[in-house]
Amino acid sequence: MWQIFLGSLLLSLIHALIPHHWIPLIAISKSEKWTTKETLFATFVTGFSHMISTIIIGIIVGFVGIKLSESYSSITTFAAPTILLLMGIIFVLLDFRSTHNHRHFDINSDLNKSKKSKTAIITSLSLAMFFAPCIEIEVFYFQAANFGWAGIFVVSAVYLVMTLLFLFILVYLGLKGVNKFNLHFLENHSKSFTGIILILLGLVAYFIEF
Repeated sequence: MWQIFLGSLLLSLIHALIPHHWIPLIAISKSEKWTTKETLFATFVTGFSHMISTIIIGIIVGFVGIKLSESYSSITTFAAPTILLLMGIIFVLLDFRSTHNHRHFDINSDLNKSKKSKTAIITSLSLAMFFAPCIEIEVFYFQAANFGWAGIFVVSAVYLVMTLLFLFILVYLGLKGVNKFNLHFLENHSKSFTGIILILLGLVAYFIEF
């Protein structure tokens, strides 16, 4: 189970670090003159919306994995790490083929919402996040299904809590002007980072199982 926990933790960190998950919140906050408390509340609502839709799909994927493992345990034991490897390779290849990255926010379009009320802004961002679940973590649910519902719970809990925690930290530091580090490289190559992690997780799972 430890590789499920660590894998979820790594994917949560990479996911949260992608600038387009939190920089627009800082920009809108400063434009609207929100307080730190209001901005962190907006971070929680939008982030939670995104996590919930991702987890719902993940649970469905995990349920399918559990049902398959009940009847074809030898196949799923091999298939789960193989899927991680293949998806990791696909993400890396996609990064080389495209300069477009996984984005939930567009700074310019979201700032245009500044003429709306705070509630309208948060609602529209939350809806955008809800309908843009992250595919990266979904494939990991299939691996977690080998551990039954306990594995599904660990992935869901770690991903929810740690992603929100990382987002809170990044937004708070951004509001205080602390995070001056440049994450442009990560933004442009987030698929590669995610792909490498999925490949490593697939290799670890494969060698542990076999």
